[in-house]
Amino acid sequence: MTGPGLRPTAVLFACGMNSVRSPMAEGLMQKLFPGRIYVRSAGVRQGKVDPFVDAVMAEIGVDMGKHRPKTFEDLDESGFDLIVTLAPEAHHKALEMTRTDAMDVEYWPTMDPTLATGSREQILNEYRTVRDQLMMRIKKRFDWSPSAAD
Repeated sequence: MTGPGLRPTAVLFACGMNSVRSPMAEGLMQKLFPGRIYVRSAGVRQGKVDPFVDAVMAEIGVDMGKHRPKTFEDLDESGFDLIVTLAPEAHHKALEMTRTDAMDVEYWPTMDPTLATGSREQILNEYRTVRDQLMMRIKKRFDWSPSAAD
């Protein structure tokens, strides 16, 4: 299912409010593996759309306009092979969920850029840092290569 050299077919990214980190990861995954890995995102609590996410994702050609924050309870689907959690509270929630389901859970500690202060540009730089770290982590974990695009 998700062992070495095997890519999961369905991945859920999860964070606190499904406003920043998990939607970024979902958007990146869709960009890197279009139509090849089913991907969704969710949060522990209901969040709201974050305009900084829209801005930094647009810089790399990812349109976040259709993203609507949702909680684990809002998900219409189940059967994910892997849940990647990006915040401690999401990790605890995922572990609770997977007590009865055969899913792998991985915790990727990820900085919360909403805590950034300063000018608009300084705040955007924090969001870019998170985006770029997620991009590198996704590429490495899911063994992405430019030739992988079919």
